[in-house]
Amino acid sequence: MLTNPRSDRVRSVHGLGRRPVRERTGRFLVEGPQGVREAVRYAADRVVDLYVTSTAAQRYALDIVQPATAAGLWVHEVSDEVLAAMSDADAPQGILAVVTQSQTTLEEVLAQGPRRLILLTHVRDPGNAGTVIRGADAAGFDAVLVSDSSVDVNSPKVIRSTAGSTFHLPVVAGLDIDATMAQLASHGIWTVAADGSGETLLADADLERPHCWVMGNEAWGLPEAVQAACDEVVRIPIYGKAESLNLAMAATLCVYASAGARLGRRST
Repeated sequence: MLTNPRSDRVRSVHGLGRRPVRERTGRFLVEGPQGVREAVRYAADRVVDLYVTSTAAQRYALDIVQPATAAGLWVHEVSDEVLAAMSDADAPQGILAVVTQSQTTLEEVLAQGPRRLILLTHVRDPGNAGTVIRGADAAGFDAVLVSDSSVDVNSPKVIRSTAGSTFHLPVVAGLDIDATMAQLASHGIWTVAADGSGETLLADADLERPHCWVMGNEAWGLPEAVQAACDEVVRIPIYGKAESLNLAMAATLCVYASAGARLGRRST
């Protein structure tokens, strides 16, 4: 059992809460049973180490610890103090993992002939970014694309907000927005901006063709040039007195509209 909260190993794990360390090592933290379970289940080849307290090891023996051991992963039992010193969370849940970052590229995603994508640019709130990834996963999207002007999708807050969904579909980050828009166009993918200025209502949008939603900043939306480069601008109507919808809520409505169009196409 690891019991020294001041050891070099503990400091190196805790350091993954900082972006420069993540970029240098190519690794990130996954905290809590839900995220760790999904990492072990869907990305075991990327799990470097798993750390668990004795209490959590008993609680999650069947669904996390035993599958991790069977997969040949390094599982380390640690004291509560060590787990707390490693963690970025205010209330650690007794289990965390160190995972290598995904190496999936935009070219690999496009080579699969995707029909439903979502692109985030200038999105700065970790909770929003994580919730969009989770929503895209739930709606059966092929990938989430993230520009280099957005929040780090491997930050602890984003990873916690995804609730494990980051391991269910490709999340390609660090993209140049102009180059990405050009690549989408060259692969015949219709780009759809979600913005209150749109003339097309969400219910009237043609979402049966291969398309990519383009979502912008929480406060000021999409940059004018990015919106102008999109093939269509779609508006989510507001029937009540709310001034607007936040990014995560708007994105959820959009991806589920896409999912509904997919189901409608299958039934015809």
